Amino acid sequence: MRLSEFGRSIRLGGVTVHELQKVIELDSSASRPSHDDTSTSVPCEAIKPIERQMVIIVPCKNEPIHVIEGVLSGIPSGCLIVLVSNSDRDPEDLYEQEVQALRDFCATAHRPALAIHQRDPGVAAAFSAAGMPHIVDKVDGLVYNGKGEAMLMGMSLAALTGRRFVGFVDADNYVPGSVHEYCRVYAAGLHLATSCGSRLASEEAMVRISWASKPKLRDGKIRFDRRGRCSRITNEWFNKFLAYNVGYSSSAPGIIATGNAGEHAMTIGLGLKLRFARGYAVEPFQFVDMFERFGGNSDRRSGRISRTVSNGGGSQVRVLQIETRNPHFHDDKGEEHVQKMWTQALDVLYHSSLTPRSLRDAMGQFMVEHGALKPGQEPARERVYPPVGTLDFATLYQTLCEKAKTFQVVEN
Repeated sequence: MRLSEFGRSIRLGGVTVHELQKVIELDSSASRPSHDDTSTSVPCEAIKPIERQMVIIVPCKNEPIHVIEGVLSGIPSGCLIVLVSNSDRDPEDLYEQEVQALRDFCATAHRPALAIHQRDPGVAAAFSAAGMPHIVDKVDGLVYNGKGEAMLMGMSLAALTGRRFVGFVDADNYVPGSVHEYCRVYAAGLHLATSCGSRLASEEAMVRISWASKPKLRDGKIRFDRRGRCSRITNEWFNKFLAYNVGYSSSAPGIIATGNAGEHAMTIGLGLKLRFARGYAVEPFQFVDMFERFGGNSDRRSGRISRTVSNGGGSQVRVLQIETRNPHFHDDKGEEHVQKMWTQALDVLYHSSLTPRSLRDAMGQFMVEHGALKPGQEPARERVYPPVGTLDFATLYQTLCEKAKTFQVVEN
């Protein structure tokens, strides 16, 4: 795979965020990693070992079985699949159908996989016993509904496997080829960011995907929009946040292009250190949490982190953002869904200890003007869970095996 060369980067303490790169070639012919002034090539010989150490988590909720089957077919053969479902079980047991589809796929493809259902009482018991009762709703005694909770569960299962990397792929993707490209981008980016001898080598790393386009059907024609409605809002405010804390002009091109990146991957080590936020706040909160935990201390007088635009080096955490070639086709869930996503993103940014009062006021006004808040109302404080690394994994696994009836280990 050939990627465009690294451009600018911004470093806040131990976090380096790189400007958006692009996929130049899906299959580069170079036999070894190489780079010049315009591109960097990562050969298959470097990508395959990363894939063999990667867990791909697929959160799903009531997607058609044929769509899930397509997603599974796009995940590279070396990756371990973990299906985390929150699909309806009554009046029709959709989870049972998902597991059967997973079993059929694994039997044909000779691959292993794991599956679990989010609302299994045994799952709630396992996380409570392992030291994370925070994820359990006290009203019904089950794990909270929400994407963030599903991702936390998936990360926990990934940690049990002993593999080094973990990636996330949404289950509502109608193009298996784009799923395959995402996973290869994960592997290429993680190789560049973590491999010994790489000029970018970091202790921990994250790769976040920016879609080439998000097609929509309008007036009987497919329109290949470059940016989603939610991404435009989230990225704009996160870049204003960086402009304040780093000190560059707010009129400069934004570094952050993946504020709502559902498709992303990271080292397991980083995944164990990060906190997870509830629902759709989970992906934007990853940026907030990295900045707060690894970005250094703010200046007490100015309230700002004084860092510079740089070429990186010596970073604890490196974030690569990569634009793919394949379009991302999925169901249009409507304006209410889009507003919920960007509202939760701004909620977590608003309440960050690094967000200045002036930016909070501007965000609040924006949310009022766009119907997300009432005048005088403050953005909600989203639920945030302790790092996955605080779990007692031996207890988690034992209790899952004993009490979680939906916990499935699919052998190849």
